[in-house]
Amino acid sequence: MTAVAVNNLSKVYATKKETIDAVQHVSFDVARGELFGIIGPDGAGKTSLFRMLTTLLLPDGGSATVDGSDIVKDYEAIRQKVGYMPGRFSLYQDLTVEENLNFFATIFNTTVGANYDIIKDIYVQIEPFKKRRAGKLSGGMKQKLALSCALIHRPVVLFLDEPTTGVDAVSRKEFWEMLKRLKQQGITILVSTPYMDEAALCDRVALMQKGKILSAGTPASIINAFNNTILAVKSEKMFQLLRDLKAWQGTEDSYSFGEYHHAVMKKEFSEEQLQNYLVEKGHPDVEIKPTQPNIEDCFMQLMQS
Repeated sequence: MTAVAVNNLSKVYATKKETIDAVQHVSFDVARGELFGIIGPDGAGKTSLFRMLTTLLLPDGGSATVDGSDIVKDYEAIRQKVGYMPGRFSLYQDLTVEENLNFFATIFNTTVGANYDIIKDIYVQIEPFKKRRAGKLSGGMKQKLALSCALIHRPVVLFLDEPTTGVDAVSRKEFWEMLKRLKQQGITILVSTPYMDEAALCDRVALMQKGKILSAGTPASIINAFNNTILAVKSEKMFQLLRDLKAWQGTEDSYSFGEYHHAVMKKEFSEEQLQNYLVEKGHPDVEIKPTQPNIEDCFMQLMQS
């Protein structure tokens, strides 16, 4: 069954100077119990999309349902059965960890004790600091508290807007482990992130840029649709190397990727000719090797199409 159904959803922001199409005719479905990722950079429209689906923002076009309830007509019902963790920490910083959790439980006419089983694995990590004010917590601890508060009423669908932005690598890994355990409890999870490597941790993803969905599917299916050869290229003069790669006739696209540049090749190309060209351009130490595409390569290609 479908937990979230989005059909042609749009959002426009109008100012005196310009009109911004934040979300443009977006459509996708999320199955019950699925971990679905919205992957895209800042400004892609991820937050506007989530705010519409959680009834915090009215759409300007299209429609959507969450757990069978319409996001406009049934907003009260949706607010009772979804959990939402915004990108910016929005809990009461002057309240303690314990006070924040009790407050959110009270809002939904429940108690921490009644639903403790669903947050136990998360809350035990911050329970030693339950008397500490939320504003004094580290980034990782704030993240765990916000997730606990979003879960305390036992939601059917959980929306997490860039939950790992600004936290350390260890906290990011721990957070995704927590999401896997929540998924095992049957909760449908939608998570947005600018980190391309997190796409592989989702059941399915939608790649989003400038308010549009560029592609959607399993991470494997999106990667398999990439049909160009990619070469990882490195030399001592990396800045000049990127310019030379972009200028070569056999290169379709090139961009920095870690310690290498990725060069997406046209259908007809010769690695030997590329090697000779780069040596002539002053890269005698150039290293060239084929590499497998990943989600980021797919995203870069889709942006060019």
